[in-house]
Amino acid sequence: MARAGNKTEASGTAYLIAALAKALREQQQLSQEELGKKVGYTGSAISAMETCAQPASDQMLVRLEEVIGAGLGVFERAREFIRLDKYPPQFKNYVLLEQRALTLSTYVTFVVHGLFQTEAYARALIGGGYPPLKDERVEELVEARLARRALFDRDPTALIELVIEESALRRVIGSREVMHGQMQYLGECARRRNVTLQVLPMDCGLVGEHSGCRGDMTLVETPEHDRLLYLEPQDESLLVSDPAKVTTYAHRYAKIRSQALGPQESLGLIEQLAGELQ
Repeated sequence: MARAGNKTEASGTAYLIAALAKALREQQQLSQEELGKKVGYTGSAISAMETCAQPASDQMLVRLEEVIGAGLGVFERAREFIRLDKYPPQFKNYVLLEQRALTLSTYVTFVVHGLFQTEAYARALIGGGYPPLKDERVEELVEARLARRALFDRDPTALIELVIEESALRRVIGSREVMHGQMQYLGECARRRNVTLQVLPMDCGLVGEHSGCRGDMTLVETPEHDRLLYLEPQDESLLVSDPAKVTTYAHRYAKIRSQALGPQESLGLIEQLAGELQ
């Protein structure tokens, strides 16, 4: 929804795209109404985009590229940066690392990792958080979260590991139907050749060891083969590059992984939970 407050909240990228779209529109001697008809929006929507009262959506950028892009590819390229603007401030630096990662090794305790979430699960999780968000902000965050899935099919291939607590799989978010779809999607992810998905069983501590008791973590190997650690406690963001600290967490992650079910056992449990939710 277009509103005056958006003009002060809009990013520099949004203003640059707005100025470029207006310049190309005027160069091609199109009114806002005429451009709107060509791209499938109203003239008011084009006006809102050009003033940043409602910055261009991903779909609008696609249509602007097709209609007035003049073969420059700028609107297509802008899609990545506009999506980046939608992420929470504390997450923006990390998501750039995630997109380029050679290896991503993650342990999560409470909910399904964002990279592995379905649209319905993400919407229920984001929309149900506190403090509550406006509907349009929820949709922005859901769209941005789903865009991260591109990592699964990226070339060069990324190696993605996930260790998830069984309790996170049993915690119903949204509804049983939402969780059933989420379990099915996790099963699809687990069958990817570049993905290793393991479940840390709820009875892990019975043997006297539970190496994951200190919470979530993500280890990242960059294209330069640097090893980094990312932590996100309570909406804060912490990126650790100190080799000694990263090594400590890497050892802890390795121990967590050794205590988890194997990939095939984990897939079997996910399929069992999906069946129970039907």
